[in-house]
Amino acid sequence: MTSEPQQPDPALVAQWREVSVHYPFTTTSAVGSVDLSINRGERVLLLGPSGSGKSTLLLTLTGLVPESIPAKVDGEILLFGERVAARKPWAWAARVAQYFQDADQTLTGMRVEDEIAFALENRAIPPAVIAEKVARAMRRVGLPDAWRKRRSSTLSGGEKQLVALAATLVQEAEFFIADEPTAHLAPEAAHRLHALLTHGDPERSILIVDHRLEGLIEFIDRLIVLGRDGTIVAEGHPRIVFRERRDLLMAQGIWCPVASALDGRLEEADIAPPTAPLSIAEALAHLEPGVASPSQIAQARPAVQAFVEAYAPRVAAPSRQSPMLTQLIEADCAPSLGPVVLRHVNLSIWEGEILGILGANGAGKSTLGLCLSGLLPLKAGKRKGAPAGYAFQRPENQFTAGTVQEELLTALPDDMPAALKSNRVAEMLARWELASLESRHPFELSQGQKRRLALAALTVSDRWPLLVLDEPTAGLDAWGVARLIEQIESLHDTGRAIAVITHDLDFASRLCPRSIVVGEGGILADGPTQDLMDDAALLRRAGLVESAHRQAVRWLRRSAPC
Repeated sequence: MTSEPQQPDPALVAQWREVSVHYPFTTTSAVGSVDLSINRGERVLLLGPSGSGKSTLLLTLTGLVPESIPAKVDGEILLFGERVAARKPWAWAARVAQYFQDADQTLTGMRVEDEIAFALENRAIPPAVIAEKVARAMRRVGLPDAWRKRRSSTLSGGEKQLVALAATLVQEAEFFIADEPTAHLAPEAAHRLHALLTHGDPERSILIVDHRLEGLIEFIDRLIVLGRDGTIVAEGHPRIVFRERRDLLMAQGIWCPVASALDGRLEEADIAPPTAPLSIAEALAHLEPGVASPSQIAQARPAVQAFVEAYAPRVAAPSRQSPMLTQLIEADCAPSLGPVVLRHVNLSIWEGEILGILGANGAGKSTLGLCLSGLLPLKAGKRKGAPAGYAFQRPENQFTAGTVQEELLTALPDDMPAALKSNRVAEMLARWELASLESRHPFELSQGQKRRLALAALTVSDRWPLLVLDEPTAGLDAWGVARLIEQIESLHDTGRAIAVITHDLDFASRLCPRSIVVGEGGILADGPTQDLMDDAALLRRAGLVESAHRQAVRWLRRSAPC
């Protein structure tokens, strides 16, 4: 007796029925087996550790896996009640807008206005309507009108991401799929994007993968968590999952909201809020002076203090008597074949220093980093010091070998004994959790795995006294960021200096005793990171948003005994 085939449910936008995905030449599945559905009008967030199959799952939804990316897909996938395999991937474009993890997979090198108009032109929409929709999309994501004629290939990583997002949002599709849409965005731009994704048409369905949860998680209807084996390990409302499954998520190296860590501290002190919080304000609302009793506040203060201390740098700033490694003097900095974006820059880095480089998208942070490393010549002024190693914003720009193992071997000195090379590579593979991937091609890895490989290749030798890391946390899971901090601190202990270009202010707070803020064509501020975080006017001027944990710092000040 055969069972009756399941009928499509009109209330569902997408369904995966017992789906598993195997890539060629691998022994384990990349995803699954997975049973999952997305309701019409639902906003769903997909979380999981690096390499758990999140991007693969999204790519199966319109058939890009296996149609364009070879793989064996078992089970059944439905879109709007129709089998995905019944159409070519491009045939879903009228109803599904998909933003890819790498913005360069969306962009083609055309002018900004043409990139945004491209999908609409393919649908033969009248030119006047296209022009109106392009202008609206640019306004929605905060793209200045002056960018219209710029080639997308000349933009920074964050600027490309904004253009790719505008090119996706302009389609106004009923189902929006986004893979790490804020990875390279400054906080202000990320908050604006989250608002765009989660407000507006109540009938539009959203499936999003994103590690940056602040400002997003409050508007998510359902959370789905993939484990390291590519199966679903947790599912439900974010409040329930982040409180009841917190230990599981932390053990898997999965990102949780900053408030979840504070909630855990307060639970240990037996004074957690009755409802699981999704923001620091929610976590502390029941403990505000005038709401809570003095004894309750006293009970909570040690827990909040311990939470705040976790965001303080564990390394000290070097003495100015330490040797200076690199210096820019009255430097004018410009991208390759581009105009000067930073003028009269004076910046020094000392041996053993960890420096944060902060600023909005397009402020010139990457250009400054490339000039600091010596890879980009100055337009004016002087650079003093030896060349530095550079970890690019796109890790693919760094890879030259055919396997993960070869990538590390080629980064070691030619005259190093073979046995020592082998031991050193094995050590780095284990340290960055890449040992099981040693025979894979670097381009076959997930974004988080690519990021870890790029950093491992840069640090496998002692060649560089200064390292410049451009957005090193992009695409990393919580475990990867924790390991990155450990590695940077270890490099600091050997006297090496690190300059970290980042939009993640919580990351900068935890790692960098000193930071600079880039904006308005120069360096707006240079000083202790914690002091810069307290300067609300500076953050607004630079297009930054304060890190979430600073709300807990202010609570400690408000609740301090007289």
